[in-house]
Amino acid sequence: MPAPVATHANTSPASTRKIFDYPKYWAECFGTAPFLPMSREEMDQLGWDRCDIILVTGDAYVDHPSFGMAVIGRTLEAQGFRVGIIAQPDWQSKNDFMKLGKPELFFGVTAGNMDSMINRYTADRKIRSDDAYTPGGTAGKRPDRASLVYTQRCKEAWSDVPIVLGGIEASLRRIAHYDYWQDKVRRSILLDAKADILLYGNAERALVEVAHRIAQGEPVSRITDVRGTAFIRKDTPADWLEIDSTRVDRPGRVDQIINPYVNTQDTAACAIEQQKGAQQQDPLLDAQTEQALELLTAEQAAERKRLEKLVRGEGRDHTVIRLPSFEKVAKDPVLYAHANRVLHLETNPGNARALVQKHGEQDLWVNPPPIPLTTEEMDAVFDQPYARAPHPAYGDARIPAWEMIRFSVNIMRGCFGGCTFCSITEHEGRIIQNRSKGSILREIEAMRDQVKGFTGVVSDLGGPTANMYRLACKDPEIEAACRKPSCVYPGICQNLNTDHSSLIELYREARALPGIKKVLIASGLRYDLAVESPEYVKELVTHHVGGYLKIAPEHTEEGPLSKMMKPGIGSYDRFKQLFDKFSKEAGKEQYLIPYFIAAHPGTTDEDMMNLALWLKRNGFRADQVQAFYPSPMATATAMYHSERNPLRKVNYKSDKVDAIKGERQRRLHKAFLRYHDPKNWPLLREALKNMGRADLIGYGKKHLIPPTDPIKGTAKAEAFKKGTKPVLTQHTGLPPRDKGYTKNKTKMKKQKGR
Repeated sequence: MPAPVATHANTSPASTRKIFDYPKYWAECFGTAPFLPMSREEMDQLGWDRCDIILVTGDAYVDHPSFGMAVIGRTLEAQGFRVGIIAQPDWQSKNDFMKLGKPELFFGVTAGNMDSMINRYTADRKIRSDDAYTPGGTAGKRPDRASLVYTQRCKEAWSDVPIVLGGIEASLRRIAHYDYWQDKVRRSILLDAKADILLYGNAERALVEVAHRIAQGEPVSRITDVRGTAFIRKDTPADWLEIDSTRVDRPGRVDQIINPYVNTQDTAACAIEQQKGAQQQDPLLDAQTEQALELLTAEQAAERKRLEKLVRGEGRDHTVIRLPSFEKVAKDPVLYAHANRVLHLETNPGNARALVQKHGEQDLWVNPPPIPLTTEEMDAVFDQPYARAPHPAYGDARIPAWEMIRFSVNIMRGCFGGCTFCSITEHEGRIIQNRSKGSILREIEAMRDQVKGFTGVVSDLGGPTANMYRLACKDPEIEAACRKPSCVYPGICQNLNTDHSSLIELYREARALPGIKKVLIASGLRYDLAVESPEYVKELVTHHVGGYLKIAPEHTEEGPLSKMMKPGIGSYDRFKQLFDKFSKEAGKEQYLIPYFIAAHPGTTDEDMMNLALWLKRNGFRADQVQAFYPSPMATATAMYHSERNPLRKVNYKSDKVDAIKGERQRRLHKAFLRYHDPKNWPLLREALKNMGRADLIGYGKKHLIPPTDPIKGTAKAEAFKKGTKPVLTQHTGLPPRDKGYTKNKTKMKKQKGR
């Protein structure tokens, strides 16, 4: 879909410039590299005396468009820059950070494709035994909070070289954020890392502009007008209007003194606050604002009314919203939830305003999100000369993340689902950025011809969601003005185009390519959208399911589903009916793999019990379970920390949200998902008795668990086993594990390379 018209706040002329329309840097004469160099020897072979830009990453370097550093590196190379890669450096000293020499322009630093803390620790804060982005799957090849450590070492190596911080770890920590591992609110990662500028989201557009401006000699400290960036400044410029966030979304009674968020340069606002402070009144009531306006001069009143119009969104140029300071949100969970809510209200590139948050004596400034890439730009990014393989330096070492995606193709970016536990919206945005059909088909052909081991099976055509390709708002003007966090919750928006015909056409042409035997769909499917197009479900089920299909209802009960912003289980039932119908018509025995989350905010013990009963009725047994993981900046994380619901206006009298924090209760919720595991029966027996549901303890089909551990081989054991006979084994987890699935009496194994 076309990008929104660039009439938004803080839009520099380059913000809507096509990323490949810049005059190329002089070093383009060196051409493209087979792999971006990781050593001085490779630089010598390319004829380079130095790198213009050096990218430091916590992942192994795989030159493939599914790996962020490869995309960024090749995009910068296409601008004419000489780009080197330092992948998974030894962070104990600065030596590894000096091995490519001093970069001419800047260091680009990222923790990798995952947040380094999520990559290393489970939801129970236990150290993982492997790392999918490391050769051999070896754990421990990156430090905790890798963005901070890498930036520090770059500064030690070359103190005068600017550092541009990016990637998902930086993106999701760009403001004051709750940190699950320390159980506290941390400062913006930009201040802790002491980088020069932070780029958030998919950063190609911002990075290309920043790179060219640095190359032209502009100090990075003066680059403050690029969308999708965050930086530090001391005060709001005089020509900007500042609105405190409580005027955008009122958190309730906060102070009975002068509003701490007021812009001190706004004399009209100060007069209002002084009047309200003298009267010890709630500073957030419109009636009192109007009363205070009567005391102002006509000129001041006119200025104040102009500000009120800006609050209502009638003008956004040079407008910034001041969030409560780091010090305030760190101490007050309700203000934290309020700040999180305002952040999410300002995520649509069509209407988002800049945000500012004080940290001590400094202001963290966050510009509006970047303008999404057009289809033409997406094609150019994915059509770069990727080697589609790990760097030769790794030899034959297996990199699990590469093995998982090497036969898959990414067809789009973004997600408008808005699931509160997911960070895709905060990072990639809710506007779908699509590749053209031609670009996708070219990549399939390149994979067929270049990637070693390809057997003719494409393992996935997808992205964040399998079936949002070319779905968008019917009216660009409505899309640019919309502030809803989701296009599909509580129901599918009437303005959303749900036509799957472009995706159906893509599937058909992809599987018709010479040498392509099968095209599978492995990305998560949004089934509430799929049922709007039965033709799509038929196409999918008939040709693109390899025995099983992953979908994510996440829960069965309304309480947790409403906090997740997920549809009710009825949508799953409707999709299952279509899935079974078309599978039968195709003469195929195929199964759905539903994923569920334990211990999500808003979930009670009774909710988990009811989910366990649903699992048993439907014959599901989960081998691995997914417990809620409070990732930085997610809405559900704000629920977990504040025990308030930021999906609604937050105040001190708001109903509390159940936050499952205790180890015992988290184990109980996971145990309900694995009701069939004898190890969990003692805990479940105790819980069911305390809940007054001892009627679910017994040997019958209607019972959830037995009263005692039945002796193997006895009649009672066989009866209970029969009553919990699995239809399908389910595997879930973070990160996903590449395991097989089996069905009783029907052997169904994952094909090699799928």
